[in-house]
Amino acid sequence: MYDRCITRGVFGSVLPVIYGNGNFIFQSPGVVSITYEMVHDTRIIPLDGRPHISNGIRQYMGDARGHFEGDTLVVETTNFMGNTTGVGGNGGGPPTSDVLHIVERFTRVAPDVLNYEVSITDPKTFTKPVKLFLPLTTQPGYQVLPYECHEGNHALNNILSAARAEDRAVADAVKKGLPPPKSTWLGGVNPAAPDQ
Repeated sequence: MYDRCITRGVFGSVLPVIYGNGNFIFQSPGVVSITYEMVHDTRIIPLDGRPHISNGIRQYMGDARGHFEGDTLVVETTNFMGNTTGVGGNGGGPPTSDVLHIVERFTRVAPDVLNYEVSITDPKTFTKPVKLFLPLTTQPGYQVLPYECHEGNHALNNILSAARAEDRAVADAVKKGLPPPKSTWLGGVNPAAPDQ
């Protein structure tokens, strides 16, 4: 999803990478929004106690609901699409599933430091809950800059054309009654040949 400039997911948007690590958190009455610099995902988090959307509606960044516990913003997110992003930089790492449930805690601990804690529950991906902790810091004069993901992105054409060539090779092998060729996809599984 990151290579296609669609999303880095919740974790990939927070965990630091080589550049584009800015987050813009804005609070107004009844809502908090978080915009992530790279890929410009924006999460709108209602604070009014409304229930989560229908379980049948799935989103890349999930469905977030927030409330305050003292000075800590607590955000519970469900309704993820699954198998799109993982727990790692830029959304890499083991892909999370459609039963992913996260609880994030944002606590101001200094004028320029916000502690970010997240509890990750995903029994289809992890054998037990996972926790991450990261201090988010501000820098004087930092601006969340435009991120033109597709501009000059020649890799995307090659990535997609190679994937389609592999799909054709799998279909050709199946048509001829031969085993599909070994996948070159990360993780060794090509969705076009799931029985590998």
